[in-house]
Amino acid sequence: MANQTTVFDAALLQKYAKSGPRYTSYPTAVQFHPGFGEDDYRRKVEQSNRVGNPLSLYFHIPFCDTVCFYCGCNKVVTKDRDRAAPYLSQIHRELELQSEIFDQRRVVTQLHWGGGTPTFISHQQMRQLMAKTRSCFQLLDGDEGEFSIEIDPREVEEDTIALLREIGFNRMSLGVQDFDLRVQQAVNRIQPEEQTLATLEAARREGFKSVSIDLIYGLPFQSVASFERTLQRVIEISPDRLSIFNYAHLPQLFKPQRRINEADLPSGEEKLEILRLSIERLTAAGYLFIGMDHFAKPDDELAIAQREKSLYRNFQGYSTHADCDLIGIGSTSIGQVGNSYSQNQKGMDEYAQALATGHLPLLRGVELSDEDLLRRDVITRLICHFYLDMGVIETRYGINFRNHFAGPLQGLAEMEADGLVTLGAAEIEVTPRGKLLIRNICMLFDAYLEQTESGRFSKVI
Repeated sequence: MANQTTVFDAALLQKYAKSGPRYTSYPTAVQFHPGFGEDDYRRKVEQSNRVGNPLSLYFHIPFCDTVCFYCGCNKVVTKDRDRAAPYLSQIHRELELQSEIFDQRRVVTQLHWGGGTPTFISHQQMRQLMAKTRSCFQLLDGDEGEFSIEIDPREVEEDTIALLREIGFNRMSLGVQDFDLRVQQAVNRIQPEEQTLATLEAARREGFKSVSIDLIYGLPFQSVASFERTLQRVIEISPDRLSIFNYAHLPQLFKPQRRINEADLPSGEEKLEILRLSIERLTAAGYLFIGMDHFAKPDDELAIAQREKSLYRNFQGYSTHADCDLIGIGSTSIGQVGNSYSQNQKGMDEYAQALATGHLPLLRGVELSDEDLLRRDVITRLICHFYLDMGVIETRYGINFRNHFAGPLQGLAEMEADGLVTLGAAEIEVTPRGKLLIRNICMLFDAYLEQTESGRFSKVI
């Protein structure tokens, strides 16, 4: 069994502090281009149909009732619930167009509604969207699929959770960020603790298989003491998983963040201390550090997949469905079919116009080269399992690993001297001290990084 402990070393985190990709894909979205269009996508689908792997569906529901100032998501902030209806009609149309080109024998084993706020839409619209999905694709029956939804507890009515369970959802993530009222006020997300608890209790009562809670550290007015109180309460609630994201203050990229006073943000040193505290408290409570921002109980699917070296990473984060082709539905959604990535139109008008003319609403994408596939495999294994068997890579890709990656291995030698990795004759193992810097380790194998502006990425810690 791999070593699932994590060591916090403030000096090393300071030394390796820089910006870099989160590697939800490789190449990253920065490399997507408009030269990859609808014809290319259809060709990739035709090729993937011959393989016949299972499918994963991601739906982007962009609407939010209010704006959270920290948010960097693609969203539409509106009080007008009627705005969802035409967009949902367009999603129904995209489902039809996508289902026409995918082999109907391919089973959907994973489905996710994200946003925005998926529960912004009405109960009737939720029923209709799931019914339309089932009419277009074959969803895995018997509650065996991994069907998840992102929940804002402020957008949950008394019977919402029961409805979601009824139409097929069995996993959810609850957006919390912080229980501290002063922090909530500073980021424009007032969410009483009782509201969150009521939603979580409803999920357990209705038989949801997994509940995750999302927190963010680095928000205005957060301190070690205040975040410790939030952590303690979350540990008492005992979710199956936790995501603790580092707030990336990038007001030049995300307009809502301009309403956050930079002087109110915790210092870099305090953020590191909050991270150290989080790891310490969660580890003591029995959670395992899965990687980057994610923690899970030892019997959770993510922890099991990591131990069995079947864990994967995609645009929703860590996943247990590495064998799936991912179909992105809705504006700005990203899909992964075969050796390609593709992204839908970001603008609502452009998205609607493409569908109105009978076209898939693709904006851009990329077809991976053999070298891309090789490097993606290396990065995925490291970021998911903290371990790489060079011999497996050599056999699969017909290379001499040490010759092919002489440059990255030279960089790893310095990291080995710092205790971040152990380099064996035919293996790379990330040490407990190196786990928090896994993005830095993966960046050594990124062939595109030098030509990409660092301002496009968040800080690794």
